[in-house]
This record gives sequence, C-alpha cells and structure tokens, in this order.
Amino acid sequence: MRRGANTQRLIIVMNLDAYRISSEPFYRAVEREVELFEAAYRSRMPVMLKGPTGCGKTRFVEHMAWRLGRPLITVSCHEDMTASDLVGRYLLDADGTVWHDGPLTLAVRQGAICYLDEIVEARQDTTVVIHSLTDDRRILPLEKKNEVVKAHPDFQVVISYNPGYQSVLKDLKESTKQRFGAIAFSYPSPDIEAEIVMAEAGVDRRTADTLVCAGQRSRNLKGQGLEEGASTRMLINAGFLVAGGIDIAEACQVAMVTPITDDSDLRDALTGAIAACI
Repeated sequence: MRRGANTQRLIIVMNLDAYRISSEPFYRAVEREVELFEAAYRSRMPVMLKGPTGCGKTRFVEHMAWRLGRPLITVSCHEDMTASDLVGRYLLDADGTVWHDGPLTLAVRQGAICYLDEIVEARQDTTVVIHSLTDDRRILPLEKKNEVVKAHPDFQVVISYNPGYQSVLKDLKESTKQRFGAIAFSYPSPDIEAEIVMAEAGVDRRTADTLVCAGQRSRNLKGQGLEEGASTRMLINAGFLVAGGIDIAEACQVAMVTPITDDSDLRDALTGAIAACI
C-alpha cells in the first residue's frame, strides 16, 4: 500500500497480490463455457453468468481468472450495498482525509477481473455505476473525487445471478442486461457431476453416484415446496462428511435435507426420496 503526496487528501492505493490465484482451482467444463469466456475476455466483453445456486458459477470465474493470469476481485452483492461501497469513499484518519478505492475502482485501475456475485441483490441505483464501464467508454467517474478513471486494458467485469430468484423487484434493468454477453449454467449431467463430487470431496465413484442420485431426487421436488433442489455444492458437502467417516444417510441429512427446508412434512418427503438412492 502506498500514499500520495497531498497531505490533506491522500489516496490509498492497494496492490493486487492478495487477489491473485496461485494454484489452479478445480473446474470440470460441461460444454464450451471456457472457450466462450476466453473469447469474451479477448475483447474485454462484460460477461453475465446465469444459473442456479451452487452449480459452479463462482468456481468457474476463479478458474478463468487463473487461466488468464488476472487478479480476481469478488464482491458479494446485497441490498444494503451502496455505490460508495463499490467505487470508494473519503475517510478520516490521523493523516487527514484519505480516499479509499472501493473494489470496483481497484479492479478498474489495476486491471483485475471484478466479479459482482448475485448482482440482483444490490439496489438498481448502485449497479448503474457499472454502465460506463460496460460500453465502449470503459470509464469510471468518481464524482466525489472529481476524477474519471479510464479502465486498465486488462480490466473486465463479470456478474452472476440466479434467474430462479428473479422477481419484479429483484431483476436487472434492461439497460444493464443488454451490455453483457451471457453464459447459462445448470447442474451437470449425472456422470460429470459424479466426477466433480469425487474430485472435490475425495470420495469413491459409488458414493459419488449415490449422492448425485440423491441430488436429482431432491431437484424433482422443486416447485412442490422446494424453491431449489440440492446443489452440486451440497452434494460435495455431503461427500466431505462421508469422507470424514459419517454414514451416507446421515451425511445427506446434515448437508442436503436439513439446510434446505424447515417444513417437517417436506423434510420427511425429501428424506424418503434420498433413502431410495442409498
């Protein structure tokens, strides 16, 4: 970290070493998402990742940041997030008034990939700050600082959201959507999902197949009381418990049934559906 010379209004500039991914994150490609992302990055096209919770969107971005050799700055969006949380603000400290770049500004200045996870959770008046970065201008105006930051040539913005959670109140503005290329994600085929569970949780093929079967049974209950079935992430968590010596039925209960619903009847139905796979 270094500071500018102005003693009244200092600027704190962070380096990106903490955001670099040093080892390859495991990712099993399902279709052509890797090639599509690489092509989008070559033109610095903003990319939207759409898909259900826990299907691998965030892991995919981590993997791509590693492949491209770019730092990855991730922002978990929420309804209380303000534009200042993204771009930065002046703060008082012992040296006076100091400007702190927010995560978006940091990525813009230094050429990172900025990943806005579950962007629909943020207020629309917050997300519009990315508009000037997602067209041919590629600039970020910092009104409070009276500065316009031109995006580093390596900067790219990536957003994700789960269309299943969309509502009238939580949807992207059309003017935002139309600035992005989109890659759709879903749960992998059973064979590929079993490969992922094996690799991530360190379980054998038979256990992985059983967990995948259980996951599919839970997904069949979507719309019958469940908003979503068990995600790939949940199957991996169950696999971790099995690898740690927990019986598979109990592992499924802890990792896949109890977290997903508080309705006792639905929980019993889900337990029964999963038991048929074991």
